[in-house]
Amino acid sequence: MDFLQFDAFLTRILELPPVVLWVFFCFSNFLENVFPPWPGDTVTVFSGFLSSSPGSPLSFLSIVIATYLGNLLGALVMYFFGERFLLFLKRSQFPFLSAIYQEENLHKTLDWFRRYEFVVVLLSRFSAGIRFFVSIVAGMSKMNIIKFVVLYTLAISLWCGILLFGGSLLGSNWNQIVVMLSYYNQTIGIVLICVFLYFIYQIRKKRNTKLT
Repeated sequence: MDFLQFDAFLTRILELPPVVLWVFFCFSNFLENVFPPWPGDTVTVFSGFLSSSPGSPLSFLSIVIATYLGNLLGALVMYFFGERFLLFLKRSQFPFLSAIYQEENLHKTLDWFRRYEFVVVLLSRFSAGIRFFVSIVAGMSKMNIIKFVVLYTLAISLWCGILLFGGSLLGSNWNQIVVMLSYYNQTIGIVLICVFLYFIYQIRKKRNTKLT
């Protein structure tokens, strides 16, 4: 999008009623917690930029509130989904779902999460894929809801604070943060794939050791 097109786009955005913009930014943050492919971080950076634009109908504080509420509501929805999903797996009679639910492996995963829940929840907001699953696992492990809210609030403050302040400070150059986010997400994706392959290797190694 060239400068003239973006300028026309921004003008139309600024003409929208403040409540419409606020609800959109809040819903965007909610959606990225329940549907990771949604480019929520990009929208968050843009909202920071928008709040600093001349004639903006939304203040920076209102954007912060929309970002926080949207993220927290999305995380809580996935938290309670995790609780219900665990019960559903236990009671399910479908062969495919029964195969997913393996008592021993699930208990190991939940025990590991309980051991490192402070760090995991705090850092989960720094990756879309991780934050999606961490909220679910937090619900499955029956993590204390107050502790979850407090830690996730800190996580939102750290990650979204960087995006909002970055978008606000860089102004019309806010898209530079989006470019950096793209490289960042690619790097995180490669690291997660490597970690996943390592765990698969370890599982197969243990199985081969037991067979011998």
